[in-house]
Amino acid sequence: MILKNLRVDGGISDLTNCYIMQDEKTKETIVIDPGGSADKIIEMLKILDAKVKYIYLTHCHGDHIRALKEVKDAFGGKVLIHRYDVEGLYDQNISLTDYIGINHITIEPDSSVDDGDLLHVGDIELKVIHTPGHTKGGSSLYCEKEGLLFSGDTIFRGTWGRTDLPTGSLEEIMNSIMKKILTLPKDTIIYPGHGKSTLVKEEEPIYFNLEPRRDV
Repeated sequence: MILKNLRVDGGISDLTNCYIMQDEKTKETIVIDPGGSADKIIEMLKILDAKVKYIYLTHCHGDHIRALKEVKDAFGGKVLIHRYDVEGLYDQNISLTDYIGINHITIEPDSSVDDGDLLHVGDIELKVIHTPGHTKGGSSLYCEKEGLLFSGDTIFRGTWGRTDLPTGSLEEIMNSIMKKILTLPKDTIIYPGHGKSTLVKEEEPIYFNLEPRRDV
């Protein structure tokens, strides 16, 4: 398994993490959250000689989809997003694309996903976990074999995602974190949509012991 983390310009002050995960044998590849800097993403995909199977969107916000069209045009791949966030892709009041100054999204997802769906990229298996709260269709991807989770903007190192944006909910994000993410094995690596990676066991005290949030 090859995993690359590209910090890309999603149009806001906080750079977005775009992840590229590849099965070394088959070269099948998944791109997670092409949030901007299309040239950087495309260059890495060329270096990897990638066969892009999926472009996965953890949620519909503009800073996670800014380079979607360019990457799709260059490498193909099926665009996937949770079914509850499909509508948000085309509603600028939800995607906030106007706010970050990008054009209205015109690419339709090739398929919507739901909680428990399995994706296969070569020998890599990824499980969709519906983790609403930042948006109603926010989702995470869990790879049990590699012990890692791509969490989008649900949980970050030392904190959680905003819930004051359209379709957000503090109650839902806490439920997602405490009942779906922090129940994973303690050594699971969490790769968030922004900032540094962390571990399930490092985040547990914040939510279960009510310890102060750490510096991110």
